[in-house]
Amino acid sequence: MLFYCIFLPANHAALAQSKTAVDLANGQSITIVTLPNWLNDSGKPVNQALDALETLTNASHQGLDPTDYHTAALWGQFIRLADGEKLTPLEQQAFNEQLTSSLEKYLNDLRNGRVDPHEVHQKFKPRPQPVFNARAYIAEAFQQNRVREALREAQPQVPMYDALVNAMAQYRLLAQHPAWSTPLPMPQGKKLEPGQPYTALETLTSRLIALGDLPIETQAPHEYDKTLETGVRAFQLRHGLETDGIIGPATLRQLNVSPEQRYEQMTLTLERLRWTPLQSHRRMVVVNVPEFVLRAYETDQQGNIDLKLRMKVIVGRALDTSTPVFDEDMRFIEFSPYWNVPPSIARGETIPRLKRDPAYFNRQGFEFVKSDGSVSSQLSETNLQAVLSGQARIRQRPGPLNALGDIKFIFPNNTNIFLHHTPAPQLFERSRRDFSHGCIRVEGPVALAQFVLENDPAWTRERIEQAMQAGKSQTIRLNEPIPVVLAYGTVIIREGKVYFYDDLYGHDASLSKALKKKR
Repeated sequence: MLFYCIFLPANHAALAQSKTAVDLANGQSITIVTLPNWLNDSGKPVNQALDALETLTNASHQGLDPTDYHTAALWGQFIRLADGEKLTPLEQQAFNEQLTSSLEKYLNDLRNGRVDPHEVHQKFKPRPQPVFNARAYIAEAFQQNRVREALREAQPQVPMYDALVNAMAQYRLLAQHPAWSTPLPMPQGKKLEPGQPYTALETLTSRLIALGDLPIETQAPHEYDKTLETGVRAFQLRHGLETDGIIGPATLRQLNVSPEQRYEQMTLTLERLRWTPLQSHRRMVVVNVPEFVLRAYETDQQGNIDLKLRMKVIVGRALDTSTPVFDEDMRFIEFSPYWNVPPSIARGETIPRLKRDPAYFNRQGFEFVKSDGSVSSQLSETNLQAVLSGQARIRQRPGPLNALGDIKFIFPNNTNIFLHHTPAPQLFERSRRDFSHGCIRVEGPVALAQFVLENDPAWTRERIEQAMQAGKSQTIRLNEPIPVVLAYGTVIIREGKVYFYDDLYGHDASLSKALKKKR
């Protein structure tokens, strides 16, 4: 059966109901929806018109732009009508239609975002969603006399959205705080350590108190002391910095970011949450690239989300091998994997290294795989030329030096990105972890494998570890594919605190530019 909607103005004499379903002889159905009449019989705005206008005026609280919804013009007409000025029937109709149209745009922006994610490097697949008819939603809310509540309920029901909206409210207030009236100066020697003097200790103390990194009763000291160092460490932790308590150029730069800039950063994060495919499946793996963190989630039958796993990751280098942002289903795990050296790495790094140091070939456990599938363990100019001409590839055998470590999590995609372990776990101790060629190295491979294989009781922790250490490649297919989302959020709310991260790949800048272009 097909369904259609017909919208008629509220004063249409033929309709007395908000919704009327008409069944046609051919089995199709037309739903007729009466649009709201925001004016009473005297031509004055009803209370729900005020609710609607106030919501549009406060669109910035949702990271949206009130000017997109003609709020100034609507307020002008509203005030004239409220003051008893008589408008012509055409003017009244125009007010009704414009207010409804603005609400419709607001709802669609709120739920779906204003920018196509593919325009800003986010290659998410289209999500199957329930049909949402904004005009019918408005009409029903109006009939039930709950426009304000319905508009509030329409916001995305995704993790962290409410917390971000609340954090934005706090940073709107911080924009007026005197602690940001002047920037903090560079310390002498370009770093400030405990026991040293500093000309802006009072401003620094006030700023850390306002941000919640120091208790409100903290007094400004005469020199940079342990108390302030504690506050700086808390600040550094929330901004993806080395938590050494030293105010150097990187920490000073973050300290001098204004609340207005942080507010804008949060609006961009809200925009991304509208089209990032979160909470769309019962079990998910989400990697937040700028945060260098992987999380695994499970949703119960009541819709409650449980964080099952959190670990550090290493992502692609910002300069030349950035990790793409997309979503795919994990379908395979390879234990003791081979590493097929990508052609670009083979040409740019591996072959030049082998020509300088032929012994590197055997040390790393390399071999050549020709186009006919035959394998050669001989380093020769003929084999190297075959790689350069595309007639062969270099691969690394399983073992302790294998670049993929001892496990690989495969979610087939056209960029050949996957999750894997690493033989260099010391890199996880760095605060900034963009070291890879694009794939994602995980800190806790056994824990991730346990989560992925949770529904297969045959794969115990002991069996997983044995397969990882076997030295013989083994690929298994998952009983149930698990969605993997490679996301990009530079603001995270965790345990009530706001964490900010650098715009690693410039995606925030691209999104901001796209939004300004839309306006």
